[in-house]
Amino acid sequence: MGRSCNILFALSVLILLHDHTSLAIVPNINTDKAALLALKSHISFGPNNIFVANWSSSSPVCSWIGITCGSRHKRVTALEISSMQVHGTIPPHLGNLSFLVSLDISNNTFHGDLPEELVHLQRLKLIDVTSNNLSVAFHHF
Repeated sequence: MGRSCNILFALSVLILLHDHTSLAIVPNINTDKAALLALKSHISFGPNNIFVANWSSSSPVCSWIGITCGSRHKRVTALEISSMQVHGTIPPHLGNLSFLVSLDISNNTFHGDLPEELVHLQRLKLIDVTSNNLSVAFHHF
């Protein structure tokens, strides 16, 4: 539990201290879809395999399992796939989910580093990465 608290604390500090730069491209729901499809390509699924058919480029992102979109902007505000028997790594593309408020990937078997790009998520208020094998290896603010 101590290691996951340290990861959460480090990520919180980095989010608060990071100098956010403006993006040249205006993100939209297609940006969110691309980020989530990148996540899908970095993971393998457990026996349920519910993501394979559901997370499809032919279906609306806001109807995908584990995804919540805001009613005002129709952008991804929550990614909650805890305890879904998901294995893999977290791609830097998740840093493009600019409306993300809640990220819960707990109780899976993610490994590797949390991407530095997560510090760009200005709206992120809750992050739960407990019960995985993740680390923080940010090199600069």
